[in-house]
Amino acid sequence: MIDHNDYAARIRAACTAPPLAPIRFAEPFATMTDGFAIQTLNRDHWVRSSRQIVGARIGLTSTAVQQQLGVDQPDFGALFADMTVSEQDGVPTGRLLQSKVEAEIAFVLSRDIGADDENRASLADAIAYALPALEIVGSRIADWDIKMIDTIADNASAGLFVLGTQPVNIRSLDLATCTMQLEKNGTLASEGSDDHFRAHIEGVGRIGVRFAPYPNVPLRGPR
Repeated sequence: MIDHNDYAARIRAACTAPPLAPIRFAEPFATMTDGFAIQTLNRDHWVRSSRQIVGARIGLTSTAVQQQLGVDQPDFGALFADMTVSEQDGVPTGRLLQSKVEAEIAFVLSRDIGADDENRASLADAIAYALPALEIVGSRIADWDIKMIDTIADNASAGLFVLGTQPVNIRSLDLATCTMQLEKNGTLASEGSDDHFRAHIEGVGRIGVRFAPYPNVPLRGPR
C-alpha cells in the first residue's frame, strides 16, 4: 500500500531541494485517488501553517494534453495567497523548480460551483468575470516527467500566478474570435483560441461537479 504521508513529505521537501523521481516509477499501481490523497495531505499541512487558499489551478483542460497523459478529465490543485505576483514584480529564477510560463484565463466566481453546474450556461452564471493571467508553473517531479498520478500529487504543478487588472464579462466576449497571445521580448511565443477558452469553462464545471461533495475543494464563491 502506498504511504501517502511519506510521499506528501517528499514533495514538500522537493520545494527547496532536488526534485522527486516520478511517483509512478516506484508505485506502478498508484491511482488518481492516491494522488489526490497526497495532494490533500499537503494542502491541509499548508493551511495549518497559515497559508490561505484563494483559488484553484485547473489543468489538463485540453483534449490533446489529456490524451498525451492518458486521462479523460482535468486535474486541479490549490492556489495560495502567497503564490500571487503583481504585474510590476519580477520573479527570481530560483524561486521555483523547473519553472515555465503559460498564458491563462482566470475566472472569478460569483458563487460556488456545485453538482448542478453541468452545462455551459449554468457555469457562465457562476462566473463573475474573467481576467487575463500568467501562470508560472513549477514541477517538483524530476525533468517534468509526469503522468496523472505525479501531477495530481504535486498540487497540479502549481507555482505562482499573475492576474490582470481589467475584468471582462465572459458574456460580452465573442468566443468565436477570441484569442490570447503570449509574447516573449516582443515575439509571439504562443497563442490560444476560443477552443482553449471553452475548454477552461468546461474544465471548471467538470472539477466542480465531480468534487462538489468535498468541502475542501477550492471552487467557492465569495464568503
